[in-house]
Amino acid sequence: MSIEIFMPALSPTMEKGTLAKWLVKEGDSVENGDVIAEIETDKATMEVESIDDGIVAKIFVAEGSEDVPVGAIIAVLAEDDEDVADVAARANAPKEAAASASQAVEAEPVADTATPVAEAAPAPVVSSAAVAPTTAGQRIKASPLAKRIAKQAGLDLRTITGSGPHGRIVKRDVEGVSAPAPSLASSAALASPTAKAPVTAPSVSAAPAAAPTYGPHDDIPFREERLSGMRKVIAKRLTESKTTVPHFYLTIDCELDALLAQRKILNAKLAESGGKLSVNDFIIRASALALKKVPAANVQYAGDKIYWYERADISVAVAIKGGLVTPVVRGADAKGLAEIAAEVKTLAGKARDGKLMPEDYAGGTFSISNLGMYGIKEFSAVINPPQGAILAIGAGEQRPVVKDGALAVATVMGCTLSCDHRAIDGAVGAEFLQAFKGFIEDPLTMLL
Repeated sequence: MSIEIFMPALSPTMEKGTLAKWLVKEGDSVENGDVIAEIETDKATMEVESIDDGIVAKIFVAEGSEDVPVGAIIAVLAEDDEDVADVAARANAPKEAAASASQAVEAEPVADTATPVAEAAPAPVVSSAAVAPTTAGQRIKASPLAKRIAKQAGLDLRTITGSGPHGRIVKRDVEGVSAPAPSLASSAALASPTAKAPVTAPSVSAAPAAAPTYGPHDDIPFREERLSGMRKVIAKRLTESKTTVPHFYLTIDCELDALLAQRKILNAKLAESGGKLSVNDFIIRASALALKKVPAANVQYAGDKIYWYERADISVAVAIKGGLVTPVVRGADAKGLAEIAAEVKTLAGKARDGKLMPEDYAGGTFSISNLGMYGIKEFSAVINPPQGAILAIGAGEQRPVVKDGALAVATVMGCTLSCDHRAIDGAVGAEFLQAFKGFIEDPLTMLL
């Protein structure tokens, strides 16, 4: 009996994913446990293993297909005693549904934020061989994105021949067709003061028809890049955060000279074992200890209740190509500096290689975002929902300070705490920063 391979759920919240790469092709023999494909989620690229022995009879979802629903059939295997051709023929039934899933990328559920000029921008002209009339009264098969592009460009889908499955009109079919020139009547209608005009952007002149490379902003050349799954999730989550979470911000300065001196001593002792502590390792440890000291800051708003966490799981923002991820140092309050340093190094490496597993980044009770290495003195970070707070770390730099009535120089680091006011009040946030500052400025207390 043939074996169906389904799009796996690689995390509890995963609903869709991108089939990034097939490592097998139709006709290949596979065994249980063989890696057959790579699936890209919003956080990482993960490998999919075959669940049985057999021969790849049919692949339904092409490489690079985005938004493939969890549970969709992506391929089918023929067992050793089956005829591969027969299995492939019988497997044609779900092909159309799977093909629609693989084209889901063309119907992104993202709001169209293009300006009116972008909608009016003409597409490149192609040979008339790509255009063919459709029989009158015949149902037009077209993907949602193709319909939208055609509508924006003023194209008649009845005049376009589809290259998708069963003659379906897809994005590439309409992108290469030029829009008809507007009539005088339509031009007059556009100029009419009673015509409804979008108000989301100032009015600018549309790009001339002779310059199809011009983009949505006047006559500036541009290139278009499709959002990755990671960038879509970042956009969705942070938009949700800034529009639904009432942020407030508290900033405090911390002197680093004692910490830097202690770090130098500890790194000299760790050199033999190949270990090394960064300032960020101290910051993670100090944040975790401050959360234990001020448990009211280690909380999460949940509608009609608040969750109080008894363990400090610190999410650390790591910049990677295409965005950032937040692997979690779990129970950082109970881990020493050397253990935190080793764990952060491992997690950061996995993040940059796209090998994070769900258990590496799921959860977290508090976040840290450090831009000090870029010379940023101070910034306010956006809360990573559903967490209640995030600490933004600026660069440590020498500044003039007053000590015992005399002017002195100290290495000072600016830190800004962003809080969800639904769960954390100003006094609680201030108490947390005081505790954090105490650990940073007296680093020996972190070693007790």
